[in-house]
This record gives sequence, structure tokens and C-alpha cells, in this order.
Amino acid sequence: MREYSVPATTEVGPSEALTDMLAENVAEHGDEVGLRIQRDGRWVDVTWREFGEQVAGVAKGLVAAGVQPGDRVALQAKTRYEWTVIDYAIWTAGAVTVPVYETSSPDQVAWILSDSGAVAAIVEKAEHATAVDSVRDQAPDLGPLYVIEDDAVGTLTAAGADVPDSELEARRATLGADSLATLIYTSGTTGRPKGCELTHGNFLFEVGNGMSLLDRFMNVQGSLLLFIPLAHVLARVMQVGAVKTRTVIGHTPDVKNLVEDLGGFKPTFVLAVPRVFEKVFNQAKAKAEGASPVKGKIFGRAAQVAIAWSRAQDTGGAGLALRAQHALFDRLVYSKLRAALGGRCLGAISGGAPLGDRLGHFFRGAGVTVFEGYGLTETTAAASVNHDRALRIGSVGRPLPGVGFRIAEDGEILIRGGVVMRGYWKNEQATAEAIDADGWFHTGDIGEIDTDGFTRITGRKKEILVTAGGKNVAPAVLEDRLRAHRLVSQCIVVGDQRPFIAALITLDEEALPGWLESKGKPAGTPVAQLADDPDVTAEIDAAVADANRAVSQAEAIKKYRVLATDFTEDNGMLTPSLKLKRSVVMKEFDAEVEALYSR
Repeated sequence: MREYSVPATTEVGPSEALTDMLAENVAEHGDEVGLRIQRDGRWVDVTWREFGEQVAGVAKGLVAAGVQPGDRVALQAKTRYEWTVIDYAIWTAGAVTVPVYETSSPDQVAWILSDSGAVAAIVEKAEHATAVDSVRDQAPDLGPLYVIEDDAVGTLTAAGADVPDSELEARRATLGADSLATLIYTSGTTGRPKGCELTHGNFLFEVGNGMSLLDRFMNVQGSLLLFIPLAHVLARVMQVGAVKTRTVIGHTPDVKNLVEDLGGFKPTFVLAVPRVFEKVFNQAKAKAEGASPVKGKIFGRAAQVAIAWSRAQDTGGAGLALRAQHALFDRLVYSKLRAALGGRCLGAISGGAPLGDRLGHFFRGAGVTVFEGYGLTETTAAASVNHDRALRIGSVGRPLPGVGFRIAEDGEILIRGGVVMRGYWKNEQATAEAIDADGWFHTGDIGEIDTDGFTRITGRKKEILVTAGGKNVAPAVLEDRLRAHRLVSQCIVVGDQRPFIAALITLDEEALPGWLESKGKPAGTPVAQLADDPDVTAEIDAAVADANRAVSQAEAIKKYRVLATDFTEDNGMLTPSLKLKRSVVMKEFDAEVEALYSR
């Protein structure tokens, strides 16, 4: 058993709450720009005072609507400025935010509203309101419903016009470190989602100890563009961290316009899931190859040099020849990639799944270090993270200050510290199963800690496949490498109680048109016609071979099948945080799996 911990740099006082940081910003830095909001295609500055006044206005409206301290208020919307206003308003009213993914089905909404006992709901658009109204009979505590696109902020502000400031002060006084701040329902790959109880103290401990590690990016000169869902705990923590560090916050709900938004907002820091970084790399590569064979070769060599240069930083630094090549490609290639991220981006955080050594070293070599971290909703996002002073690409970093990691006898990662949730809402049995008597949270993930305290994730306890020959196989290792290929969108590795390991693979429909043209094929060729295409087969064979290099022969993929249907959130095969719903995929494609083993 290996254990590693880092001393806390910040402790949380019993009377502290998340609203204190905003109140301080308004009082002491009111004229500083705190956020920027996109209006008619341009970014408009919002000062901390203006933001604080909007928060207070909405909070008074909630008070006037009958929301009491400790009440739960549901919030369903894409990542947008109003999300942050409403979140802080709910806290200022002494209440608890219950985020709901804007893509959630009526059944999921009904469960969250019912289980949380939400007394009010604020949703983004009429479609969401219709879904909420359709399940009201299952949520007996639910009262008023507000729609952001129908000016929920203005409506609530007008309704609370007669509520005095002293009432908000009294509401804030009810809050302390032990007060519940939010109930975040784990998206879950099986079963009903469970509500994670995260307190004001959980968030304060997380950002107090975590933001100091990111001080080169998260500071008064910095800016953060949020585009992953604020219903996800990682985006939420970064929102709170930005308020603490007075980093300017921007929001964009649609990653389809991400490059344009990055160019306009010019963040110093971004956070994303690995798929975003994979797409940035693959699109840059495809663009170069599509321009000309020469430019394609230049990009390929530039990628090799970036990776080599980054690796050299960990072993004494690059030699003269490598430094010269790196400087040349910085002008030719890397500078263009940084420009695509807005031109000011110094670093990024990647979470949710492993990024992989290759991409980690590439981005570092290109001048934008991607810091991988690890955590769960139950640990208030990051429990460990790489940072400038302790970086090991391919790992998820050392534990945050004040957090301890332990590897159990069966390889499971256990976590203890101020980031660990209070428990699961109204579910004592699940809480007791997850958090043991000594306060260790059992993550369900398998990993290892090296002698310097860096953790590597090697698999998911419940997802370990055991072949008919008795070999234990962690599918994530293979899946992560397969998804790194430009033509692969999603995949699932199978083989539990089977004679060998196999995979189902889907193609990336965004990458396909450019690739098809490069092969002299019609750009609009349907995916269904490509499963047996020899050029596609050659590409996927190469991807599988690369993935297999990470494992032993007994763990290697022996067969695969390319599917005509992708795994998406819309068809229920991915969670909102883009994790694979294995049971759903296996049920949907049972015949395809059987076919892999029947030939």
C-alpha cells in the first residue's frame, strides 16, 4: 500500500462562505473588470460592482418568491453569463444550487427535481420549461419556474425590488463552511444519479489550496474562457477560482464557434476535456496535409520536434540542434496553433479522461502546457493536478495541498481531505459504501503512485475486463490511444469472459470530409459506406497497432468493427461529461459484439 499527501496551504474558517469572495471584490475592486459578456458579436466588459448588483437583484427576487435558507433551486442552462449570475444569487439568498445539464431528458429532470426537493427552477429556454412543467406531478415541492431567454434575471430583479439589502446580509449570515452549497447529480453510467453534497467549505478548500498552483494563469491580469458545461463540477470550481483570484471570466455555450470565440476573448487559460485537445491537434494536422504534401510533412516534423523538445525539458534541457529546430517550427507552426487559441493562452487544464503522453508533450512543446488533473464530483473536481512546480506529463499530478492519496491492496485510489464531499443526498447506504470510517473516499479508479507522489490512472475498477483466459485488462488504456487517431471519434473495448480483446470503433464525421478529399473520394461519402473501405481499414489498423503498443500481447486488440453510428450524448451513449455509458453501448450493439467472436 502506497500513500502520499501534501500539507495544506490554506485552511477554511467555520464562518467562511462562497459569497464572501464576491462581496470583497465588489467592495474593494468594484471598478475592475470581472467578467466579459458577448453581445452582438463583441465582448463587453462587466465590472465586479455591476456583476454584484445583478447578483443581488436576482437574490432579492428569489427571496420575494419565497426561497428560504437551505432551499434547493434547480438551474438548467448552457454555459453562459447568466448561469454565473444566478448561481451566486442562489448562494446570496442562502439557498443551494442544483445544476441540471441542459441536455437532460424529462425523466432525468424529474428525478433531480424530485430527489432534491427543489422549490424553484430557472431554465434556459421554453423547451426546458415545457419539460419541467410536464413532470411537475413528480416534483411536489416545486414552485415558480423562470426562463433565462424570457428575461428571468430582469423578472426576478423587478420582483425583489422591495426586499431590503439587510435581508440579503441576514441570508449571507446563515452561511458557513459546513453549509450545503450545491447538489450535483453524478451523470452516472448506470442506475439513478446520486446527489453529491458539496459544501461551501469543500469549494473554499479546493480553490484556496488549488488556485495557488495556477497563479501564473489565474490572476488579475489573466482571463478564463469557460465553455464546458457549468453543470460539471470542474467548470464550476474554475468559476469560483476566477472570482477568488479576480481572473476575468468569459462564457461561450457552443464549441462549434470555439476558435472564433477564443480569438475574440483571448484567454490566458482554458479548461477542456481531452477530446478538445485531440481535435485541435488533428484539425491542425489535417489542414496542413490538405494544403500540400510539403506542408503536411512540415507539420509532422514540427510535431516530432515539439514532443522531443518537451521530453528534453525533463532530462536537462534540449541540445543546440533541437533548440534551433524548435525555434524554426515555433515561427512556422506553433505560433499559428497558439493564435488559434487566441494568442495569449499560456496554459490549459485537461480533465475527465487521460490526455496521453504524446499530446501532453506536443502542446507543451508548442508553448501551451496542458496540465492534467484528476478528481470526481465527489472530490469537488481536482484532487490532484500537475502545475509549474511539479509537472510530470502522463501523470495526473500530485495531490492538492491538504489532500491525501492512498492505493488500496486491490489498486483502488482512495482520497481524503477537505475536498471530499459531505455525502450523497438522502442516501446513507451509498455514502457509507463510498467513504470509510477513516474518511477515505473510494474512487472506483485503479492507479499507482510513484516515489515522487505523482499518480497515474490505469483503469476503472468496475470496468476491468477479465478474458476467458483469466487476464485482467483495463480498457481505458486502449480506448484513450485509439481516440487519439484523427479518424476515430469513439470506441469501446470488449472481451469480458471472451477468448480475446476486441473493439467497436466509430468514425469522426468532422474529420472525414477533409480526409476523404485527400484520398480522392467524395467528401460526402456516408459513414455506412466506409466501414469496409480499404483506406479506412488501413488507418484504423494503424490506430489499433499504436494502441496495442501500450499493452501486452494478451491484452491487445485482436479484432475490431467500424460502426455506422457514433456514440453521442444525444443518443444516450455518452454522459454529459463525455464518458462512455458502457452498459448502454453494449446493449445497443450486442449483435455486433457477438459477430466479432463468431467468425
